[in-house]
This record gives sequence, C-alpha cells and structure tokens, in this order.
Amino acid sequence: MTDIDLLAIAAHRDDVELTCGGTLIKAARQGHRTAIMDLTQGEMGTRGSAATRAAEASRAAEIMGLAARENLDLPDAGITNDPQTRERLARAIRRFRPRIVIAPAPTGRHPDHIVTSQLVRDACFVAGLAKLAPDVPKHRPHKVVHALSFRQDLTKPTFVVDITDDFERKMEAVRCYDSQFAGVTQAGEVYPNGEPLYDMVRHYAAYYGSLIRRRYGEPFLTIETMLVDDIVALEVATF
Repeated sequence: MTDIDLLAIAAHRDDVELTCGGTLIKAARQGHRTAIMDLTQGEMGTRGSAATRAAEASRAAEIMGLAARENLDLPDAGITNDPQTRERLARAIRRFRPRIVIAPAPTGRHPDHIVTSQLVRDACFVAGLAKLAPDVPKHRPHKVVHALSFRQDLTKPTFVVDITDDFERKMEAVRCYDSQFAGVTQAGEVYPNGEPLYDMVRHYAAYYGSLIRRRYGEPFLTIETMLVDDIVALEVATF
C-alpha cells in the first residue's frame, strides 16, 4: 500500500464522519491520501446492525474520497488498551505508514472513545519499536492530533480546520448513516438539545468556524505546542 498522509482512527463507524469528516474530505481534495481505521463493527449499537453499518461506511468512504478504509474488528463496547491490542493496531499503522494520525478526544461519554484516544497514541509509539512485531517494518507517525468536535467541556482547541468548502460533502457522508442518525436528536458525543442531529452537526460546525472567522470548522487538540515560522502571517483577527 502507498503511504497514507492522513489516517483517522476511531472506535465506531460514523465517529470519523461526525468529528473530522470535513478535514479528511478537504485533505483528499488537496491531493493527500486519506484513510480511516474503524476499530469495531458497531455490533452493540442500539440501532441498525453491524452489516448495515458496514454498507453505510462503504458509501461514506466513497463520498469522502478515501484511499482506504479498514476495520480492526475489536469488540464493540469492549475496547481495551493492552499489549495485544496495541500490537494489532500498531501493525495496521505500519501498513498505512501515515504521517498524521487523528485520534478521538481524550474524554467522552462512551468508554470506547476514551480508551481509543490513548490506545491510538500508545499504538503509534510502539509501531516505531523495531523489536515489536519485527516481521512488519517499523513506522512511527510524525504527529497525533485529537478531534474535539462536540467536546466543548474539555479544553479550547489548539487549532480549527476551515471546512467551509467541504461541509456539505461532510453532511452527505454523515447522512449515509441513516440507521444511526435518521430522526434522532443525539448520537455518540453529540448531546441532545431537542434539535435533529443533522441540524446540531451544522450548528456545531458553524460555532467552530466562527472561532476562526469562517463559516464552518472542525476543532483539534495537540499536546505539543504549535510552531509558527512567520508571526506576521498569523491569521484570525483579534478585533
């Protein structure tokens, strides 16, 4: 497989579309190779079935222009961050050889989301250890970032990606998951306020966009301090 530039790893099918789908769509449009690794089949979901969600994920992948989408087939509602699981994910990371990895936010409602956040960081690290699974060439991604969409209770984003030109395509990908989202007012980390979920996704994206003086945005957290080469070129006006 040709190296992937941007790999999003999430616990469930549809997590990526909700939290950072616009960013992946934008990256693909800019010529980068993008991919998603879903960790579970979503078999514990209240709505739909694993088979239905697989078909929905396949349609969403086409809309998003992904180079690849795979499933690690870990137990839904039972993801663990143990040595065996880290090795399984590290092997997948080595196959994709991504430069940038998107992980879930460090906090959340669903236990799988919280565990996955640290699991991704740990797997990215051990993927660079030559003596772990030596039958697969080692690879350690350059950077891990965390998607913060819908997590305003955590911390202020480090940066926000302008997805204005790609937002409607993001919504096309989200709407592929009718089995999960049609007629509902909450899903995953999206807390209910009485509005249809699709409207809430739009409103959140508009809020994050407003932080960078754009129409729509998706927020991210980095543990590392960001580098600025040209301070005079800084965007987002103070006044």
